[in-house]
Amino acid sequence: MKICCFTGHRTIDPEVAPRLTKLLDERLETLVAEGFTEFRAGGARGFDTLAALRVLALQERHPQCKLHLLLPCRDQTKFWRVGDQALFDDILSKAASYRYLADQYTPTCMYARNRALVDGSDLCVAYLIENRGGTLYTCSYALKNKVELINLADDLL
Repeated sequence: MKICCFTGHRTIDPEVAPRLTKLLDERLETLVAEGFTEFRAGGARGFDTLAALRVLALQERHPQCKLHLLLPCRDQTKFWRVGDQALFDDILSKAASYRYLADQYTPTCMYARNRALVDGSDLCVAYLIENRGGTLYTCSYALKNKVELINLADDLL
């Protein structure tokens, strides 16, 4: 069983989103052909949500593939808009598994989630366009731990 995790920014430019989605779908098909069956997402808005939705769509063609959510805290969506909360709940209900790393938000729970995504993964697929924040932290952590990193943003340029 090969494991792939995802990390990316919470905001995706609407002009980039269709190309990013197509690129992600193509990459997922390649990963399935390479034996990847477990896909981990962190439950954030933006790229995490896109990746989770694309893995759920992938499962329809490849039922051996499973989405596993590693979530920072139970109250992660507390201040989200109702529509975003509903989408999160739908993804949560369709995931093969989910695990919360904390009951409530703490200053370190997002970093714990990011490390948990990478730990044990064979590959990290990222959407990194800004050299700051949690996405950069997760990509750096992956490289430090010798987890292969693919940045889809490189293919969009």
